[in-house]
Amino acid sequence: MNQTIGFIGLGVMGKSMAKHILKAGYPLNIYTRTKEKAEELLSLGAEWKSTVAELSNESDIIITMIGYPQDVEHVYLDEAGIISSARPGTYVIDMTTSQPSLAKKIYEKAKQKNIYALDAPVSGGDIGAREARLAIMVGGHREAFDHCYPLFEVMGQNIVYQGEAGSGQHTKMCNQIAIASGMIGVCEAVSYAKKSGLDPANVLKSITTGAAGSWSLSNLAPRMLGEDYEPGFFVKHFIKDMGIALDESNEMDLFTPGLKLAHELYEKLAEEGNENKGTQALVKLWDKAEVNN
Repeated sequence: MNQTIGFIGLGVMGKSMAKHILKAGYPLNIYTRTKEKAEELLSLGAEWKSTVAELSNESDIIITMIGYPQDVEHVYLDEAGIISSARPGTYVIDMTTSQPSLAKKIYEKAKQKNIYALDAPVSGGDIGAREARLAIMVGGHREAFDHCYPLFEVMGQNIVYQGEAGSGQHTKMCNQIAIASGMIGVCEAVSYAKKSGLDPANVLKSITTGAAGSWSLSNLAPRMLGEDYEPGFFVKHFIKDMGIALDESNEMDLFTPGLKLAHELYEKLAEEGNENKGTQALVKLWDKAEVNN
């Protein structure tokens, strides 16, 4: 418990993750671009750091949960970033969904400074973050994973070491690919239930526990029915993730028609002004088609 944790990024998921760390008794340093997002954590005892460099120099383990690969690259590799500012022996954990190649680059740069880097993206959305039930998929050095495992347990339940640097990010791409096509199926099932005159909420009672069951069907389909499009996971971030998965798939000459279609549909959804909605807002495309027909 005597290790000080630094946490950068207090968005929809990061804030809940940081709160679990604080409540577990770890001293917590925090930094985010918008300080207002930190007020609750500060009131609970977290320490505010005014720069990435300050936080990095005063923390034993640093966690980042930010938006895009370019943000990750800046935070880690800029002149006043984490790698330049952290002390030798520090552990750094990027829990952002990002590029596997960037995870490898950060790992190599960290290694040169005797810093231990892990890529550890998560799945479970806002609910999983809030309830500390995230799935955490980890790449990097095995001993670094073992050292940080107690901290991962504070935030998640399904914690799996996947292999060398970049393996966590590759695993998250598998996760996003599975979700991408699945979300189309959820939207079509909800729309079919409505069109056929059934009570969609009652339909969900039957199909969420059978072979069709999925996290999206159990957690996001009810939000669709309630027209609750607030983000557990932003449309814009899902588009980013699918873009990374498509790039990686193309590099491997992998055929991913479901992923390609989902990416196109979500881009259309974003073009219609829904980039800051939750991924369940995809059903709006079906609702719009119904109105137009």
